[in-house]
Amino acid sequence: MSADAGPSTLGAELAEDGDVGGLSAEADNASSAEDSQFFFRHKPRRLADPGGNAFNRLYRSFLAARAALGLALVATQLITALLGASASLGPTLLCAAYACQALALWLMPRLQRGVSARTLSRISSPQWWLSIGVDLTVFGLLHALDRDAGVNYGALFVMPVLMAGVLSPRLMAVATAAMAALLMLGVAAWAMLEGRDVGLRLTQAGLVGSGFFVISLLASELASRLAREEEAARGSMELARQQAQLNRLVIDEMQEGVLVVDRRGHVRAANPAARGLLADQQPVRTAPFQLRGVAAWRPLVQAVEQGFATAAWPESGHDLILQFDSGLQRSLRVRMRFTRKQESQAGEDLCVLFVEDSRLLLARSQQEKLAAMGRVSAGIAHEIRNPLAAIDQANALLSEDVMEPRAQQLTRMVASNVQRLKRIVDDVLEVAPGVLTPPVPVDATHLVSETCLDWARTNQLAPGPSDPLSCILPLQSLLVSFDPEHLRRVLVNLLDNALRHAEPGPASVQVQLEAEPGEGAQPRWVHLSVFNAGPAIPPEVERHLFEPFFSTRSRGSGLGLYICRELCTRYGAEISYRRSANLARPGNEFSLKLRPVLAEASGSASVVPAPAGNPQ
Repeated sequence: MSADAGPSTLGAELAEDGDVGGLSAEADNASSAEDSQFFFRHKPRRLADPGGNAFNRLYRSFLAARAALGLALVATQLITALLGASASLGPTLLCAAYACQALALWLMPRLQRGVSARTLSRISSPQWWLSIGVDLTVFGLLHALDRDAGVNYGALFVMPVLMAGVLSPRLMAVATAAMAALLMLGVAAWAMLEGRDVGLRLTQAGLVGSGFFVISLLASELASRLAREEEAARGSMELARQQAQLNRLVIDEMQEGVLVVDRRGHVRAANPAARGLLADQQPVRTAPFQLRGVAAWRPLVQAVEQGFATAAWPESGHDLILQFDSGLQRSLRVRMRFTRKQESQAGEDLCVLFVEDSRLLLARSQQEKLAAMGRVSAGIAHEIRNPLAAIDQANALLSEDVMEPRAQQLTRMVASNVQRLKRIVDDVLEVAPGVLTPPVPVDATHLVSETCLDWARTNQLAPGPSDPLSCILPLQSLLVSFDPEHLRRVLVNLLDNALRHAEPGPASVQVQLEAEPGEGAQPRWVHLSVFNAGPAIPPEVERHLFEPFFSTRSRGSGLGLYICRELCTRYGAEISYRRSANLARPGNEFSLKLRPVLAEASGSASVVPAPAGNPQ
């Protein structure tokens, strides 16, 4: 900013138009109302301050200095009178009036309203006359009325010149210095007309006037530099505040627990994830709080003390077990990082703890291993398909030529194992990462009916009273969001498992499709359940039901239920298992929660029509 291009002083760069008395409250309210915009603001125009902005503080400081100067002038007149010196009535009354005006302007906020760098830059402004103009007038009169007393009232002009240099633009500051210099020269010229010592007075007036210009320019330059530095400091403080808010937002949203702990075990900061890991039945309050004093947290306190004592911690972390009073046991993986308070200190002052649940870490590690294994398995499956097809074709040709029973038995064995290998390859490719099929509206009633009929024919289940399959479907169509082939695959897998583990007898395998009522005519969920009557699944098997490559059969791939879960997850559905009693027969039930499709959403999509009848 150039010197004459506009306001260059501290007040001009940091202040805005407004009342001094009510400006601080307005600044606070504006800062609170615009707090949410600080993230997107490059440079703040004004920062809230409990004591007002810089211009207001400087203006009130000058008012206090004027009041003190007024009292000093009155005291000077009184002391002069007490010492027996002749004192003129005019200067005494003028000093008393100036003191009263300065005290009133300082103590009465109403008189300060409307003061700003812009109003002090105009001579026609009342605010300029209440402070700088009054000073120039009063000090000029004192200098003129008391020419013979030997009191150098000309030094008083430093006050308005300095005030203008700090609070007003540079041009106005120079103009104020010029006014003060002209008053000094005017008094010297008056003395010349009265025949007094003209040379000394003119020399003094010229030197003092030159000093006024120097003081004005120096004050203006120093104020401008201070304004720029303060504005830069405030901008840096605002950026630091924004960065602190961003850091706090990021830390609060982290799934990993973060604790900042000092040597005394005092927690300075803790994000919600960390408080959740440290909580048992009652939630842990927000930081600050003390780690010591809670029995369950003793291993964590000991780890912090050990870390501060050795100033080191394993890079990969260390596992701790927290035993709560309720019997809950939680295993945590704790990593530590240390911060130094000062460069010269060898000890550590604060440590940052990164806390994670060991079970989640293990599950994440297993998930990554499964993903890697899935990619490898998919590649192997693709490579197996071609030679497997060649083996199947060669075996088919060989079976046409052989006539011996022993050779025919071997070809049938080869064909059976080839089909088994094909199913395993299909299962692996089904859950391998690749392009996901988008969901479409599917008529679940029609698809379940058609799939059950095809599955019954494939497994040669004779219809009639002794049919082991019972299918209960609603009369209306139920539209769900899924891929038709994938939904059919899930249902076939569940039916195969149900038939394999069902007890002999009619209706030992039951399929039921129903809608869970929601708001209006739109269902909340569509439930598809597959039940088989039979013994309960052992607990040691139940916990691994949906894990890949886990099977209770020696010839099973262990991917059936895992594929069902993965396909349901793709389309926002859920699959669960429970022990149930259907028609007073205990058994096992696998249930699917399928997302329904809104009627208007399915209006333009291709939907499989509902069947005319429902198999029972």
